[in-house]
Amino acid sequence: MNVAIFEEKEFLGGQLIKQTHKFFGSKDESAGIRGIYIAKNLINEIEKTENIDLYLNSMVMGYYEDGVITALVNNKMEKFIPKKVIIATGAFEKSIPFENDDLPGVFGAGAVQTLMNVYGILPGKDVLMIGSGNIGLIVSYQLAQARANVKGIVEISDHIGGYLVHASKVRRLGIPIYTQHTIVKALGKNKVEGAIIENIQTHEKKEISCDVICLATGLMPLSDILNQINCEMKYIPELGGFVPIRDENLKTTVENVFVAGDVAGIEEATAAMLEGELTGLYAAYEITGKFDKRINTIKERLKDLRKTSSKVVNGLKKLNLYEDFIVEPHESLGDLHKTGIPEEEKIENLLSSKKERFAILECFQKIPCNPCVSSCPTNAIKMDGLNEIPKLDYDKCIGCGNCVAVCPGLAIFVIDKKKESVILPYEFYPLPEKGEFVEILDREGNLLERNQVLSIRKMKDKTNLIEVKVSKENLKHSRHIRVVR
Repeated sequence: MNVAIFEEKEFLGGQLIKQTHKFFGSKDESAGIRGIYIAKNLINEIEKTENIDLYLNSMVMGYYEDGVITALVNNKMEKFIPKKVIIATGAFEKSIPFENDDLPGVFGAGAVQTLMNVYGILPGKDVLMIGSGNIGLIVSYQLAQARANVKGIVEISDHIGGYLVHASKVRRLGIPIYTQHTIVKALGKNKVEGAIIENIQTHEKKEISCDVICLATGLMPLSDILNQINCEMKYIPELGGFVPIRDENLKTTVENVFVAGDVAGIEEATAAMLEGELTGLYAAYEITGKFDKRINTIKERLKDLRKTSSKVVNGLKKLNLYEDFIVEPHESLGDLHKTGIPEEEKIENLLSSKKERFAILECFQKIPCNPCVSSCPTNAIKMDGLNEIPKLDYDKCIGCGNCVAVCPGLAIFVIDKKKESVILPYEFYPLPEKGEFVEILDREGNLLERNQVLSIRKMKDKTNLIEVKVSKENLKHSRHIRVVR
């Protein structure tokens, strides 16, 4: 096919170019690879493909009944007549109202990521995050990596909205998460100087000093052009708002128009990339009449990816899709993020056994992710399916640390009883030096002790492995380090 891509910015990559974290999923979905590198790989594919015409700094202005698309290219209006159109305009950020919400220093999480990860500019020094979904948790972690002081994460619900492994990462940094709280006021005259948050149950208020309020309160499909061409839409809150009615091949009610990604409904980036692949192949099939078997394969991969996402599946059922699809039950996590660790007793038994070196998997939530399985040289890690919780055969585990390095959730550690050491994943600068004394932190970011760095394994993907000496009583609690110079 001859393909034309229109992008209003001066570069390709969409949201991927600011995603510095590793992606979940399977190997087929680039699991364990950082979003910025996934974007680079996709861009390289486009640049070396001769039959793709790329229009950067080009805004599509409209799509009309006679099949003509108009686009502003180099400040000149041009016409195009495609056989098929795929709309992948993504989403825009929701906001919430509160007093003084128009003060300079109130940002959307996407804007903060763009400033920080694309342009290398910190929006401020002290940040209060509003929203504990995956975006709020991930951006909080990235802000901490950039040496901002995240004063807290405010969540109106009684539980954390994002993946538990993301929440665990920020908790190790000592960032508090205020569930059942909301922001009621931004403080300051000419800019943000603080915020007042309120417990929605007790109405107790708390003042927090900050110079940035970052809103991670959800996304809405960016569907302006779909409305312009009179595509039939339906309001589905589980998918973020108004979404286009479409079939299982993402074909809309307007002839020759397909959708893919967040404009079709808010999901994870992996689903967006699979949908893009599906629509491209199906649009080509409609033109050529040649069916590609990958179409059905991708549909199955999407189903597998959505097995634990009841929110998304329930939304798709309202579009008469996935009607017979049963979502796997999602176990209640309760206050697991604050207190208990299901494997605690097993760790105790291992510490008192003859086993000298072994991995600890603190991944207790069903999410689509399995890089740890393929990384294990002894096949000690098993999963019954992409969305299952990984199980470790301690008899086979040799404590090599491969799984520690590849885990996107940074949820795996290695304990060495003989050396009295722990191997930890570390994604911060500065890197410590061998022999340097660092602070050892627990799951809540509390200081356990100061001890020595025994070894450093610098990894290409920047999840470095730091082995630290730890006293015997703190072996099972040590989960992070802090370099103090």
